[in-house]
Amino acid sequence: MRFDAAENTVFLSLFDKSGAINKAAFIKSVLLGKPFKVFVVDENTRIFIDKLSSLNSHYRTLVVDYDTLVRTLRENFTEKKAMSALYRLEQITIELVKTNREIVALAKEFDVRWLQKSL
Repeated sequence: MRFDAAENTVFLSLFDKSGAINKAAFIKSVLLGKPFKVFVVDENTRIFIDKLSSLNSHYRTLVVDYDTLVRTLRENFTEKKAMSALYRLEQITIELVKTNREIVALAKEFDVRWLQKSL
């Protein structure tokens, strides 16, 4: 017995979603009742992950700058130079807070969209 065109389309779609190595492995798992995974890529999730990754990278960069500046202050500067560096430290701290708020806002926005989709 062979699949007709519609059945073949459904079969190939399920096979693609299963992530099985080959069609034989997919058929075997279905026939023998072994569970298989279906992965669906949601465009909104991908965009969220890209934005979150970018913000996380920016946050890490700011933290490294912050740590480097504090270490340098302790080791090398006079009071006048330290005050100048403290101003820069203050600017980095403000940027850290802004980035952190963006991360929280993005996560909340994603939660709202996800909850609307799942209802």
